[in-house]
Amino acid sequence: MKKDTLITVLILAGLIAGVILGQILHMGLAEGATVNSIWMDLGDIVLIRPLKLMVIPLVFLSVVVGVTSIGDPSKLGLVGGSTLAYYLATMLLAVILGTALVATIRPGDTLTPEQQVELRSQGEVEYGEQTKIQTASSEAESRGLGGAWFSILEQVIPTNFFKELAQGRTLGVIVFALLLGLALAASGSTGQPAIEVFNSLFQAMMKLVLWILWLTPAGVFFLVTGTVGRIGLESLYGPLGGYMTTVLLGLGIHGLIVLPLILWLLGGTNPYRFMFRMRKALLTAFGTDSSSATLPVTIETAIDEGGCSKRSANFVLPLGATVNMDGTALYEAVAVVFLFQLYGIQLEFAELIIVVITATLAAIGAAGIPSAGLITMVIVIGAVNTSLSGRGVEALPLSAVGVIYGVDRILDMCRTVVNVWGDATGAKIMTRLTGKDDASEDAAVDAG
Repeated sequence: MKKDTLITVLILAGLIAGVILGQILHMGLAEGATVNSIWMDLGDIVLIRPLKLMVIPLVFLSVVVGVTSIGDPSKLGLVGGSTLAYYLATMLLAVILGTALVATIRPGDTLTPEQQVELRSQGEVEYGEQTKIQTASSEAESRGLGGAWFSILEQVIPTNFFKELAQGRTLGVIVFALLLGLALAASGSTGQPAIEVFNSLFQAMMKLVLWILWLTPAGVFFLVTGTVGRIGLESLYGPLGGYMTTVLLGLGIHGLIVLPLILWLLGGTNPYRFMFRMRKALLTAFGTDSSSATLPVTIETAIDEGGCSKRSANFVLPLGATVNMDGTALYEAVAVVFLFQLYGIQLEFAELIIVVITATLAAIGAAGIPSAGLITMVIVIGAVNTSLSGRGVEALPLSAVGVIYGVDRILDMCRTVVNVWGDATGAKIMTRLTGKDDASEDAAVDAG
């Protein structure tokens, strides 16, 4: 059995075993919350922390290597512009799909009045106990959408590169690496020694990623055990079942139909074959529920198994893990409209348009960390509440976010898969635009 196949089998085994043990813990342990927290901590130590250790240096090196390999600055502008256009378009499609589904299915209206009252009450208690979300919600509400975008601009133009490294703010690192790569490419022969050093360091980082991959099955097992142990599989068909089904349906349509269709049309490749080749990254995304933590695996898999060119993968994937959040955008649209339905607040077409626009923009600013969508959701709720106040309708309380907090982790795992799949699809499309790096890639991929 090949090493890649063995890792995939072990990850799948870890996922299945984690679900089974997690459900046993959920059903039989009185002190389940404490025990489940220990499982999550083990997963963090075994997998999340080693992967996060790789993220910042890998982002820096991969972008420098990607830019210097593209060479021609005008070609870089074409790739960069095309990448951003692709990201914005796919997120917009995801939000429109999510909004249309939740407005049609109306899961918030299918609950009995008693269930609605119970969920609201539980949500207020849950929200009150999550001080982290309360603090972040207050900050997001005070700054609004404009403040969120201003925060992004501050990261795009950092004042201290080493501070960005220390704080793990990938956007500032990407910008500096982009400028450094351009400068090295423009330096001609004098910049070549530095370019070779960066290439060597990048290859060493990829070797480290391969070693860390062997920790993935155990890490995924711990994380899934803790998640299912806390939530339980019954949450899939409980009072929030309709909401979860709507989110999962939207993610399935976008991930299995919309993105593959785009890849087939623009990338000229068999999307489902490519999806199978990206399985390690997608399974890791599900287990870690963090696109940033998954980034090292995504880059390694896209280049070595997905047939993406190094220049496109090294440039497109780090940027995507920062700003491209198809799954998060779709989820936010469904969640926000569901909460308004749950509280009996009817949204007109104008408010739905606001949801589409703000969810798309807010998702761009969502960090690639677990449950970041819960935070940026406050921005979307605030924008809709502002519109409602103009026609004298009662606003949705921010405590409503607590209603969906309990089941968010399992949905976060699923939407992270779609986020990473969208990034990988973009890298494959840009490979067609930039061309392959060398003949060896032709053997790794087929476009058919």
